[in-house]
Amino acid sequence: MTAPGPDLPATSLIIVSRHRAPTLQRCLTGVLQMAHPKAEIVVVADPAAAAGVRALGLPIKVLDFDIPNISQARNLGLRAAAGEVVAFLDDDAVPEPSWLARLSAPFADPAVMVAGGWVRARNGLGWQWRAGLVDRLTRTAALEVPADAVSLHPARPGRAVEVKGVNCAYRRTALLEMGGFDPELAYYLDETELNLRLAARGALSAVVPGAVVHHFKAGSRQRSARRVPVSLADVGASTAITLRRHGATLAETAARRDALIAEERAKLLRLMLRGDLEPGAVPRLLDSLRAGFAEGAARKLAPLVPLEPLPAAGALCPVPLPPRPGRVIAGRPWQARSLRRRAADAVAAGEIVTLFLFGPSARWHWSRYLPEGFWEQTGGVCGWSLREGPRLLATRFALRVNDETRKVALLRPVDPDRLRR
Repeated sequence: MTAPGPDLPATSLIIVSRHRAPTLQRCLTGVLQMAHPKAEIVVVADPAAAAGVRALGLPIKVLDFDIPNISQARNLGLRAAAGEVVAFLDDDAVPEPSWLARLSAPFADPAVMVAGGWVRARNGLGWQWRAGLVDRLTRTAALEVPADAVSLHPARPGRAVEVKGVNCAYRRTALLEMGGFDPELAYYLDETELNLRLAARGALSAVVPGAVVHHFKAGSRQRSARRVPVSLADVGASTAITLRRHGATLAETAARRDALIAEERAKLLRLMLRGDLEPGAVPRLLDSLRAGFAEGAARKLAPLVPLEPLPAAGALCPVPLPPRPGRVIAGRPWQARSLRRRAADAVAAGEIVTLFLFGPSARWHWSRYLPEGFWEQTGGVCGWSLREGPRLLATRFALRVNDETRKVALLRPVDPDRLRR
């Protein structure tokens, strides 16, 4: 998997946040460790979080917005953007340092209209999302792509390459012309519906495995911090509206509604059996899904019209994102306190830091990005790390550190001396 060259398009990174200031700050800490020669950052957030971003004293475009509608917030960021490419990242995600450069590189081909990367799950090592397809009835299917190279995929009307809003990019002029994200979709399917409109134009999509973000799924108005649904009304409403936008018949709509209820019921029952959901909450949540679907099916929809750039959008406002040296620090769990201080000092000196804490066991590995600005991977010397790899390894501490360093080096800088060992 090769890194993109220096000739990257001017790119606007748009981050939407609402009432999650600490999460946004961690996201921005990771964003500011990326390397990209021509990138601006646009933050759309509630007034308190927006003030915190302004206090950083960086040339970040910040817009106050406190309405619970992610599509409207993204459209506001889009109108403020000046890049040839607009990328989107959720505030509860952290990008790898190479993410934005890899994600924007395919747009050097003028035919590419959309690009999506891969998303690591909450444990930082399994995959939450890689690649897929979605049709006009919101049914998904697998899409086989190479894991070590960018692949291009032409769309056709009624079937789109699915990219996720936590890790996606578009050509800005195309989005403005199409009206951006559908503001009727306050939450859920916002990027899916947009992808289907792009597919109707035969858009060429790029799947970029090397453009990786880690998604931690913070709590929100729709789900708890334990990722348990609070309401499914928006899921139902957004599904019904997307079906209407893309020509579903009454029979198709009814069938998709029934399938959606069955799918969500199965998810809720799994949460209940796991002890995360009270039995009485299952019918209540399903009722909210049905009510939301009925409301979305009856709502009067406004037509989607082209968006105009904000008068104050101006030219690209680049944030300095130079390449940084990388460092790997490795030790045992009982050394964690001193090694974390060492890692924080290296971050303060401008380095990208990966801290490995491996104990003498077969414990599974976890990777996380700490607010102090470094990556930390914990687990046993013989334990399972990448979820597509073996569950148990016969190895020694030094060999395991070298093996994990080589994996990390595909995405972020590390010590050259350590790679040579």
